[in-house]
Amino acid sequence: MCRKVVFALLVVVLVLPLFAGCKEEAGPIRIGLEAPLTGEYAYEGRGFERAVRLLVDQVNEAGGLLGRRVELVLEDDAGDPDQAVLAAQRLVDAGVIGVIGAYNSTATEPASEVYNEAGILHITPSSTATRLTEKGFRRFFRVCFLDDRQGLFAARFMKEVLGVGSIGILHDGSTYARGLAEHTRRYAEEIGLNVAFYDAIHPEETDFTPILDEIDGAGLDTVYFTGYHPQGGLLLRQSGEMGLDLTWVMGNACNNPELIQIAGLDNAVGTYVTTEPLPRDMDYPETRQFVDDFEARYGETAASIWWLMAAESFNVIRYAIEATQSTDPAVLAAFLHNEAHNISGLTGPILGWDEKGDRLGTIHVAYVIDESGEFTPNPEQPEP
Repeated sequence: MCRKVVFALLVVVLVLPLFAGCKEEAGPIRIGLEAPLTGEYAYEGRGFERAVRLLVDQVNEAGGLLGRRVELVLEDDAGDPDQAVLAAQRLVDAGVIGVIGAYNSTATEPASEVYNEAGILHITPSSTATRLTEKGFRRFFRVCFLDDRQGLFAARFMKEVLGVGSIGILHDGSTYARGLAEHTRRYAEEIGLNVAFYDAIHPEETDFTPILDEIDGAGLDTVYFTGYHPQGGLLLRQSGEMGLDLTWVMGNACNNPELIQIAGLDNAVGTYVTTEPLPRDMDYPETRQFVDDFEARYGETAASIWWLMAAESFNVIRYAIEATQSTDPAVLAAFLHNEAHNISGLTGPILGWDEKGDRLGTIHVAYVIDESGEFTPNPEQPEP
């Protein structure tokens, strides 16, 4: 009898660690979000957090993924490349299986090196610099569209819709802005536009009157600014104060209501922005449901396309986990490369991804800032 008791206790002692191991395996699925929660891009970063947290909470209320709770691990990179590396390493150390972020290409690029080395799935909602997916990182994807496609759209918009002949292109030297400027110049010249001015500002400067004087003397019809909204707003304000008779077109990093606040409404009216469609202008049931849920949760509209793209990034990770019944980043990445097609996304149908991790297909729209300070789809768009 004593031997049986001893044997039973021995079995319990040996089996308990196994159960403990199972319990550890059934812990939360950690997904990271790297975003600029502070700094001049905080409007987008805070929107990222709210959009993704909304979906995480909905998933957990429905029972989680694979029977496990999803835990969102948040890190602030302030849009800064050095901070991005530190934020990425903290997320790796936290044991995340995938990361959403960063907002700007200048932060995403160095962070992607960290995630690639750690073998983590990495999806950026908004970093559109073409070169990011030219490094051969097999677990790096994006749900936004490429700058070379936006550059072509912008060049065609200026020629076919605005009917201009002589243009200027201005960037801020960042990874995103320089790339978009270079692509736009190439396509503009190919379709017969005269790029009579091409230069850069320094994003830390606040007085742009010297370069605006140069622009004023260049005999331009239009200037395409490819940088971010804080500098875009200052350019609009200062060109208005100088009385420049100039049409401004700006890239998708200026698709932000803070642009108008910085510029002042009188200086912003009539400015065009090339961008992905805003959430309110996407007529998909998934988009409408998200927009309604966001407003019910936070009492405000999901105003930014980048908030929706951040939510889309989480949705893609969720979709891959459910389809593969796995949280292994290698399995998830292989699925997205090879099997994920025609997904009903929050930002419209996702056809899939190419071998570099770029989303197939592209959608850009030209908006104009109207008298009420709204970004309104321009009545005329380039032919598809």
